[in-house]
Amino acid sequence: MQTRLRMVLPDQSLLKLYEQMYLSRVFEESCAEQYTKGHITGFLHLYSGQEAVAAGATAGLHKDDYILSAYREHAQAIVRGAEPRRVMAELFGKATGICKGKGGSMHLFDPALNFMGGYAIVGGQFPISVGLAFAARYRGEDRIAACFFGDGAVNQGTFHESLNWAQLWQLPVLFICENNFYGIGTEVHRSSALASIHRRTCGYDIPSEKVDGMDVIAVYKAVKHAAEKVRETSRPYFIEATTYRFRGHSMADPAKYRSAAEHEVWKSRDPLPGYARQLQEEGIATRAQLDGIEAHCLAVVADAVTFAEESPWPEERAVWEDIYV
Repeated sequence: MQTRLRMVLPDQSLLKLYEQMYLSRVFEESCAEQYTKGHITGFLHLYSGQEAVAAGATAGLHKDDYILSAYREHAQAIVRGAEPRRVMAELFGKATGICKGKGGSMHLFDPALNFMGGYAIVGGQFPISVGLAFAARYRGEDRIAACFFGDGAVNQGTFHESLNWAQLWQLPVLFICENNFYGIGTEVHRSSALASIHRRTCGYDIPSEKVDGMDVIAVYKAVKHAAEKVRETSRPYFIEATTYRFRGHSMADPAKYRSAAEHEVWKSRDPLPGYARQLQEEGIATRAQLDGIEAHCLAVVADAVTFAEESPWPEERAVWEDIYV
């Protein structure tokens, strides 16, 4: 049974969620196009299909809360407030990028937004999340660390070590698993003895829940509730959001290990058209209003591509900047 939207958020916030999801989708699809043109090189992992998790979860957090993610993080950075222009320029390797062209697709980072990075090392964000939560508690700050990761990361040693320390030290960490059921091409039940990932936390006495990651409102409500609980108790909490990536693991992956039937089932649950339909049914937006939002998002992404194309490459001396030693 669907939740009546106006019982959850005001109209403006509900429309913003749609705009964030649609912007994320067209940004990622544009990235795929730019990759095929050779403007984006290296590894490129797209988020298409998982937009409800980024938009819903971020809406449930405070702006002062830390966010950390893995390498499929473009949408999370943009939803957090990163300029699409600067994100696209970063993917192009340009000097105007969010990390001056030095990070690329898998290493977006903006401390001004408390977006503390995407991490190419699987599970690399776990101990850093715990460290940031420790710092927040030590300083007496009203903030938590939200750690996003995929199902493929839960067999890493850092996952278990970080859950253990987060509970032992009673740290304000919200672990959010985006379970899209495949670690590259391996199904979760073939790599995890306990495929129901949220149940793993029983070994650390950390409360957990499972949520429909294709439903932006369900994700928002779960994360808002969990974040408030973490903030009040200064103890960790765990959410497993079941979702699905519509593309392969990366642009180099044709995803032939998934059946067409499975893909169609999940495509029918696409978070964008379902949410758009609910907005219209409840009188929150007309189709014309949604068309306007979509046109705006397409224009923003087109502008981001132009900005990235016209931006300069980093100068040679930049290789010696932004280093510790």
